[in-house]
Amino acid sequence: MSKIANWKENGIRGVWFTSALFASLAVIFILGYLLITALPAFLEVGIFEFLFGAEWNPTGSTPSYGISALIVGTLLVTAGAMLIAVPLGLLTAIFLAYVAPKKLRDAVKPAVELLAGIPSVVYGFFGMLVLCSFLQRTLDIPSGFSWAAASVILGIMALPTIVSVSEDALSAVPKDFREASLGLGATRFQTISRVLLPAAASGISAAVVLGMGRAIGETMAVMMVAGNSAIIPSPLWDILSPIRTLTATLGIELAEVSAGSMHYHALFGIAVILLVITLLVNLASRFVTKRIEQGKALFVLPSLPSLPFRISPRITEKAAFACIYIGTFAVLAVLAVILGNIFINGIPAVTWEFLTESPKDLGRSGGIFPAIIGTLELVFGAILIALPIGIGAAVYLNEYAGSSRITSLLRTGIDLLSGTPSIVFGVFGFAFLVLFLGWGVSLLAGMICLALMILPTIIKTTEEALKAVPASLREASFGLGATRSQTILRVVLPAAASGIITGAVLSLGRAAGETAPIMFTAVVFSKRFITPDLFEPVMALPFHLYVLTTSVPNTEPQQYATAVVLICLVAVFYIAAAVLRRKLQKNLP
Repeated sequence: MSKIANWKENGIRGVWFTSALFASLAVIFILGYLLITALPAFLEVGIFEFLFGAEWNPTGSTPSYGISALIVGTLLVTAGAMLIAVPLGLLTAIFLAYVAPKKLRDAVKPAVELLAGIPSVVYGFFGMLVLCSFLQRTLDIPSGFSWAAASVILGIMALPTIVSVSEDALSAVPKDFREASLGLGATRFQTISRVLLPAAASGISAAVVLGMGRAIGETMAVMMVAGNSAIIPSPLWDILSPIRTLTATLGIELAEVSAGSMHYHALFGIAVILLVITLLVNLASRFVTKRIEQGKALFVLPSLPSLPFRISPRITEKAAFACIYIGTFAVLAVLAVILGNIFINGIPAVTWEFLTESPKDLGRSGGIFPAIIGTLELVFGAILIALPIGIGAAVYLNEYAGSSRITSLLRTGIDLLSGTPSIVFGVFGFAFLVLFLGWGVSLLAGMICLALMILPTIIKTTEEALKAVPASLREASFGLGATRSQTILRVVLPAAASGIITGAVLSLGRAAGETAPIMFTAVVFSKRFITPDLFEPVMALPFHLYVLTTSVPNTEPQQYATAVVLICLVAVFYIAAAVLRRKLQKNLP
């Protein structure tokens, strides 16, 4: 190979490496910038007082900046969510992995995954209008906005993660285990409970950890239903007490705080603590995943205590399978109730005028056309930024990187970026892009925040697509004299196009439903005129729904209609991803 060709190869490799390095360093830069901004609060208040102080009242005559009540609120809400999501998720995973016939499994699994596609602001909207009202009427309490409501909503939101990861772990258990157990005379339930579940224990624990991370980092839904009182429930187990989390505090107060004030720096201190907590959770998940890959169990499930009387194994099996069916039915019923309530109430209000006109009278009349266009501008701008970087990072990790320490650090950085709560992207964008760079609330700032958020998804889906390309294609290309870069650009990437496009479209769907990253950086509630100016703010469907629900009375038909349009828009992206992938796979040799 000539020197020029060698320089070209090294240059192309350098571009791929830079992409992977950017993705990994982004989380370090975000954490570092937040830490620098929070430093005045840490120094003046003191780390100990900041973490363990009993009162959060930054606007009082004597300001206090203790966040212990916020940390306790976050932990309580997460614990309540896990009490709901773990048993239901595990029962559903067992049903999908071992109980359901193939046709039924093919119908149930997409329905469960659909829960993951519902935007968080829609969960919050449903929680406010339906769940909190139900709790208030049923329990005859002054308000349904409470720890219980937040835990129920978060539990539902964590379900798809727990079901998906647990099912993968259960399905990965060798069939020999099941056949050997059944061959020794064990019932199906004995096989599941005493052989298959212990064998999949590490994977199930990873699912629980990931579900916890999902719950800890959620902002919009919790902010809309938890009651937002910065208090520790008294007694601690009072699930009907209002509560406030770390994420909700950022969402509520950051937009109104004076930049540079101690309150401002304290909010960034909260963002740092939140980011550290989620990073620790994701490192724990990575540790568990590594144990799984090494074939090591994280723990051994304890044996069930013996009962003083004997129950027939067949009766036990019937009772257990009844619980599995009931748990799966409950998950599907939740999906049906949420979507049924929204579509039954929302479809009558979705008219041509609603889709094509600008809002009037604070959204009480007119339509949401600028919000639809603004949402599309944000998500397509984000994908234009994230896609080339994500593809470049995935190419380097899969085609060039070995098992070196640098590669491990790059992957760790990408995993940590993936686990960063969406509100942290919004806080970072507000401080760095909006204030420090002076861009103001703008379309470009929102695009960058969303691009950072979806970047890990694009990297992971692209890398999986590259791994699926047969090695024989690369070897044939090398045999014909092609260089590594030529092979990647002309053979590998075209062969992986279906997976890459799928990842991009799925990222569009996720970005379209996000509120927290754009609420401080890109959006306004009402805007009559549409402009392509990158330094102008835009409307967006998730934020429009949030403001209508929380701040504008007498707009219930418009709220439901906006929720319907938002769900349909996100669903279009997910359906398009499935169709494109199937079509492109058929065209592959």
